[in-house]
Amino acid sequence: MKSYRDLIVWQKSMNWVTFVYSVTSKIPESEKFGLISQIRRSSVSIPSNIAEGYGRNYKKDYSRFLQIARGSLFECQTQIEIAINLNFISEEDCKEINELSIEIEKMLNSLINKLADN
Repeated sequence: MKSYRDLIVWQKSMNWVTFVYSVTSKIPESEKFGLISQIRRSSVSIPSNIAEGYGRNYKKDYSRFLQIARGSLFECQTQIEIAINLNFISEEDCKEINELSIEIEKMLNSLINKLADN
């Protein structure tokens, strides 16, 4: 593997960010500095931490940054759940967001476990 860009989990998390930005653009403008900002920041943190961890020299550091990315994913899932409860996100978008986030979560867990085994 030559770059973090080759990691499927990074690629999927980049797609996740794009989708999250699209979905949050439908949330009322009154949430611009609240929920929209929080969701977007936590979503951007996922691929960012995957990339930063990949660039570290030590497996322990890499694993830690993957754990931070997973924490950001959980944070974002929670914030999206709040937006769903407030009826800011459609059922269709909700289903797609949940499927994508679960896929990324499983991939992060797998990579973290793989690093722990080596």
